[in-house]
Amino acid sequence: MRRLPRLLAAAVLPLVAAGLVGCTGGGEPAPSDGAASGTATAAARNCLPSGSASESVEVSGDVGTQPTIALSGPVDVSTSQQTVVTEGTGERTGTGDVVRVAITVFDATTGDLVNSAGYESGTGEQLTISADYYVPGLEGALLCAQAGGRTVTVASAADMQPSTEGTDPPNAAAVIVVDTFAVVPTRATGVDQEAQPGFPTVELADDGRPTVTLPEGDPPTDLQVEVLKVGDGPVVPDPANVTVQYQGVNWRTGEVFDESWGSGTLATFSTQQVVSGFASAMIGQTVGSQVLVVVPPAEGYGEAGQASAGIEPGDTLVFVIDVLAVA
Repeated sequence: MRRLPRLLAAAVLPLVAAGLVGCTGGGEPAPSDGAASGTATAAARNCLPSGSASESVEVSGDVGTQPTIALSGPVDVSTSQQTVVTEGTGERTGTGDVVRVAITVFDATTGDLVNSAGYESGTGEQLTISADYYVPGLEGALLCAQAGGRTVTVASAADMQPSTEGTDPPNAAAVIVVDTFAVVPTRATGVDQEAQPGFPTVELADDGRPTVTLPEGDPPTDLQVEVLKVGDGPVVPDPANVTVQYQGVNWRTGEVFDESWGSGTLATFSTQQVVSGFASAMIGQTVGSQVLVVVPPAEGYGEAGQASAGIEPGDTLVFVIDVLAVA
């Protein structure tokens, strides 16, 4: 069955074994602001200091490939440390940022591999840097890295403990190598385009969340796409895995029935996993663009509808889509 875009968005995969790094749960990550951007000071980003322990870890391999490490002996720290292995040239990560990274975790005593993720795709796993989701050691390992670079963090045992009780056995100190591929924008950054007559109108809040106002009268019977912003990134091919922010409005009710805005995470899915009208609106657009699409029933949920979302048979849908990344 064709389903809602968000229901088909790929969940962020666990980056390390649950026994080593636990989710602390609860709450949404803090929104990114100027203090968490590349212009912020290291102190404002809570950057970990470099030190003799992190500098002693020998890391081998190119950025984007799973690394190996060599330890002269067990590494142990009371305060976590981070050292740059390969300098990046892109934006620096901060709290609240959505990033694409690959991570490898090693035992700080033996140097043995514990777990890794993000290398198979070539573009990393997508996640939001937040103390609400990760133990301090992992959050610290993700902070203050430049896109295109690699860091190594020696995380103390204390920083590897989840805030929830009952972890058995306790987490140990860890060596964490992070390859940072990109900091993903959370909203379209393209150039505004002149509004087209007859289309629904869109107003954006300060954080980029859209509010759609529908015109009076019956909806169009064919698929209609309006480009609201034109980005300068790569073109979305067919098929593709895309990362977006989106909002869906039912023309019949004027109500939002599904959206990624406010969830704390972006939506990532294949153009083959969503209704055809949603996919058609993205394919051929450039990353950084914002598009509005009016989806007739034949290219939406048809005569079956989607009862769980309040979509009745024959409903016309309107989506606003911010195209943020493509793989």
